[in-house]
Amino acid sequence: MNLKGLSPVYFLGIGGIGMSALARYFRHTGAEVHGYDKTPTPLTHKLEKEGMKIHFEENTGLIPHDPALVIYTPAIPKDHKEFRYFRRKKIPMMKRSEVLGRIAENYYTIAVSGTHGKTTTSALIAHLLRVAAIPHIAFLGGISRNYNTNFMFAGKGSRICVVEADEFDRSFLKIKPDIAIVTSADPDHLDIYHTHKQLLDSFEAFTGNIRKGGSLIMKRGVNIRPEKKNNYKVFSYYLENPHPGVDIAKLKGRPDKAPAKKKNVAPGSFTVSNACIQKGLYHFDFNPGTVQWKNLILGLPGYFNLENALAATAAAFLLNIPEVQVAKGLKSYRGVVRRFDFKIRKPSLVFIDDYAHHPEELRACINAVREMYPGKKLTGIFQPHLYSRTRDLAGEFAASLDLLDEVILLDIYPAREKPIPGVSSRMILDQLNIRQKHLLGKNEVAGFLKKRKPQVLLTLGAGDIDQMVEPIKKILEG
Repeated sequence: MNLKGLSPVYFLGIGGIGMSALARYFRHTGAEVHGYDKTPTPLTHKLEKEGMKIHFEENTGLIPHDPALVIYTPAIPKDHKEFRYFRRKKIPMMKRSEVLGRIAENYYTIAVSGTHGKTTTSALIAHLLRVAAIPHIAFLGGISRNYNTNFMFAGKGSRICVVEADEFDRSFLKIKPDIAIVTSADPDHLDIYHTHKQLLDSFEAFTGNIRKGGSLIMKRGVNIRPEKKNNYKVFSYYLENPHPGVDIAKLKGRPDKAPAKKKNVAPGSFTVSNACIQKGLYHFDFNPGTVQWKNLILGLPGYFNLENALAATAAAFLLNIPEVQVAKGLKSYRGVVRRFDFKIRKPSLVFIDDYAHHPEELRACINAVREMYPGKKLTGIFQPHLYSRTRDLAGEFAASLDLLDEVILLDIYPAREKPIPGVSSRMILDQLNIRQKHLLGKNEVAGFLKKRKPQVLLTLGAGDIDQMVEPIKKILEG
């Protein structure tokens, strides 16, 4: 099916972060865009302001007459009234991943995959291209703080496409990249994959889609064997610990450490050396083999963001983006909304919102905050996402949340799932070792915070906890 010139285009689940990026793409091409979503959000309000027509009830009477194409998210249940209506009328329907794959096949594609890190990395690559004035389009899994959008169109005649390659529902297997990045492959989405091995097999299949002559940039330690159907180059990236001999996960605070000594870089590898923290930001040297780019500055805090920046810089190096432009882009990068997102940043009070919803993401975020605010009491409000993920990883969640000083657990956000008997947030609570732990309803949080007055507060999770952020901010500032 040729996607050019299609109108109107209808989106089932238009408010999703991946779906809304595609909706913006079709609106950019001049298509009339309509859509359904379950509830209005700030994002759907923005889409409406951009000229898209959206409704929030299952009502076939609100659907435009015979859309040229219906794009749907796998989160839409098959018994949805509108889904059944389109099937019955035999209107062309495609999954979001299929459409993204069709668009990307016409471009030199950079696809960033991984169970975490992919949103920040892909948004940074798009930013580096923008700073270097290289025309491109980008489909992001979050809202770029630099550009306030999840779809970027930079310059006419663009031949480069940056995509966040999502492993959920094996969506990334629809993409055939020229440069593929694998940031991580930790156990996740076991409701889809059932076992970690099946997830790893899917990542290996993704690497088999790399086009002939392309490149794979993979974090060292990711336990997959690249599937080389085509002839492509394999590179690894890794961080030498910028704080040698210090396990920041076990610390309740420490001063900045001296820079690490440079080590030899193995052929086909990208790494950093001389990393140190100055005023909360990382300064480092980038080492692609025998070359060295000195004194780069990353505009985001956090050890995990330094790792994401290394992957993005490696891609920029392979794209021959000049060192001076990469340095400018790294320093000016402001990250993604809900990724280490400062809401209040005062000497007496810090409030950070983060999308972390996997144990490794929680661990990385909490460690980064601990690193920035040694000696401060860290309080975290966490909303588990999915019953199946909570069931499968409850012990790992507890281990990560134990890095906090105080934990407030909310009820599980079900997303696309129905409740699983015996699975609740208490599964995590009962395995926490810290003494200050609480299980609260969302309506109880405001009163709790007024009494506790936290020093450093984190809101964590991928559900609707984001709707609590502004009310919490008002409470803390009141």
